[in-house]
Amino acid sequence: MRKKITVIGAGHVGEVTAFKLAEKELGDVVLLDVIEDMPIGKGLDMREGGPVGKYDSAIVGTNSYGDTANSDIIVITAGKPRTPGMSRDELVESNFNIVKPVTEEIIKHSPNAMILVVANPLDAMAYTAFKVSGFPKNKVFGMAGILDTTRFRAFISMELNVSVENIQALVLGGHGDTMVPIARYTTVSGIPLSHFLPQDRIDAIIERTRKGGGEIVKYLKTGSAYYAPSLAVAEMVESIVKDKKKVLPCSAYLEGEYGINDLYFGVPIKLGANGVEEIIEIDLTDEEKEAIKSSEAAVRSVIDLLKF
Repeated sequence: MRKKITVIGAGHVGEVTAFKLAEKELGDVVLLDVIEDMPIGKGLDMREGGPVGKYDSAIVGTNSYGDTANSDIIVITAGKPRTPGMSRDELVESNFNIVKPVTEEIIKHSPNAMILVVANPLDAMAYTAFKVSGFPKNKVFGMAGILDTTRFRAFISMELNVSVENIQALVLGGHGDTMVPIARYTTVSGIPLSHFLPQDRIDAIIERTRKGGGEIVKYLKTGSAYYAPSLAVAEMVESIVKDKKKVLPCSAYLEGEYGINDLYFGVPIKLGANGVEEIIEIDLTDEEKEAIKSSEAAVRSVIDLLKF
């Protein structure tokens, strides 16, 4: 029996996510939005593409949470996007007021679902979904590190003119300007990045990675990134549905790992059929530990703004 996957929010991130999930045949997809009829049209368009796209996934657009009942995985993309000059953190109040009632609907209609949060500020919204739902920590997680890592890998590929498939990278920390790309754990076909690039170029790529989302917002002017985030979500959902147990950087609830408690934070996890099956702790240098502390403080300052 196919998994039932609901995507809440049919804006750019939601619609591309729904399409990629269907195209990969990871399950039957429900696309929900509050805008009257809009998700129905988008869902029908995707369903009609099945014969030429060669996917059999059922895709249904809806305005009713009733159609999402008994979902196995729910992806929350609903929320306001950034505008030029706006940080992810400035979205906290408006998107809290969206993610909280969305999560309350999830509890009613899909009490056994896993929740994958995409809305920004990511770590704070994952924390919101966790606290409001009361679900186990392994069943609530956020997409962040994969997006940050794929940007890091893309920029390295552009710099070196090598295949993106050759590049392994790791980005820890909050999904924001204090994220911590770990160059020591970044390789090209197993060869350390430092073999290919001097430190000043590595530092420049790290800085561009931190500002990657803002760079796209600057150009789009009326929205934020959606292709790379959607592909990142699809990778996570695939790892769950197929129980691939991929080791991926995601936002997970920490209870002492990396010296952090009661916080959603970007770390490497093993992601499988049971959700977050393991949090993987890696050795860090003193400098990296300090960067993690700074990122933790930034995330916690946003969490402190939440009003449950």
